[in-house]
Amino acid sequence: MKILVTGGCGFIGTNLSVFLKKKNFKVHTLDNLSKKGSLYNFQILKNNKIKNFKIDISDFKKVQRLPKFDIIIDCCAEPAVEISRKNIDKVINTNLTGTLNILKKAKKDKSKIIFLSSSRVYSIEEINKLTGNNKNLIKTITVKKKINEKFVTSKPKSIYGLTKHASEMFIQEFSYAFGLKYIINRFGVVAGPLQFGKVDQGFVSLWVWSHLNNKNLNYIGYGGHGNQIRDVLHILDLCELIEKQIKKLNKKNNLIFTAGGSTKSYTSLKNLTKICEKITKNKIKILKKPKTSIYDIPYYISDNTKISKIYNWKPKRDIKNIVFDTYNWLKLDKAKLKKYF
Repeated sequence: MKILVTGGCGFIGTNLSVFLKKKNFKVHTLDNLSKKGSLYNFQILKNNKIKNFKIDISDFKKVQRLPKFDIIIDCCAEPAVEISRKNIDKVINTNLTGTLNILKKAKKDKSKIIFLSSSRVYSIEEINKLTGNNKNLIKTITVKKKINEKFVTSKPKSIYGLTKHASEMFIQEFSYAFGLKYIINRFGVVAGPLQFGKVDQGFVSLWVWSHLNNKNLNYIGYGGHGNQIRDVLHILDLCELIEKQIKKLNKKNNLIFTAGGSTKSYTSLKNLTKICEKITKNKIKILKKPKTSIYDIPYYISDNTKISKIYNWKPKRDIKNIVFDTYNWLKLDKAKLKKYF
C-alpha cells in the first residue's frame, strides 16, 4: 500500500511518516520545506529512507504530476489561528486550495483520503458559553461539557478554522460526486517530540523549552491566571489511531470524528507549569497579560465517544507522558534546536 503524507516535514507529518514506515507501509511525503524546523525534520525522513517531494501543495500542476497513491493523508496546513488574520491568502492557499488540489489528484487516481482537520472548526462563541463568556475574570475553570462532532460549526471560528471546515465540505462533495472514500479527523491540541512551539501554536513544546532554558513566559488572557484548559493528544496516540483507520478504510469510511486527549490528558497552563518545573528542576518567571485575541478560547475537551466505539481506540498517554517525552527530545538535541525556538 502506497501512502502520501502531505505536510510531511511538519510535526505531525514527520512523526506519522516514520511511524507508518516502521509498520512496513510504503510512505512518501510532500513538503515545500518552507517552515521553521522543516529541514530538521527532513533529515529525519532522509535517515528513515522516506522520499520527500519538494512541492508547494498550492501548485496544482506539480501536484498532478505526482505518482499514484492508494491513500493520501493530508496533514498540510498553516496551523496558527493568528496568522490566518494577518496572512489570509497564504492560509487559504495552503489549507483550502492545497486540499482541493489533493482532492483532484485523488479523484484522478481513485485514492482514499484521510484528512487531518481541527477542533477549530467549532464556534468560538459557543465554546465561550461553556465557561460563561467571562473573558477577563476567569479564576478557575473546571472540566465541563466535552465537545463532539455535533457541536456548532455554523458560527465564526477563525479564518484558519474556516479553511479547515471548507476543506471538509469539499471532501464530502467529492465523495458524493465522484465516490471518493474519506475519513475526517477533527484533532484538538497534539504535542510531543519534533514540535517547534510558538505562542499561538505548539504551547506544550514552548513551555518545556522555556523551562529547560530559563526563558520567561506569559499567561495570556482570561485575567492572566493560567487557568485555560486544553486536552492534549500525544503524537504517538494520533499515529496509532491513523494506523487503525488505514487498516479499516475499505469498510469504515465517509465519517467525521472528533479526537483528542479528552479527560485522559488535559491541562491548564498553571498545571503545565508545575509539571515542567518538576521535570526540568527549573522555575521561571511567568508574567500576567490579562487580555487575549478574539480567536482565543478558554476551554476545550474532546468527546472521543464515536471514534472509540468505531476503532476501539483511546489515548494511552497523559499530559505528564507528553511533557516528559518532549523534554527528553529537547534536552537530547538542545544545541541544534536553539535556532528553531
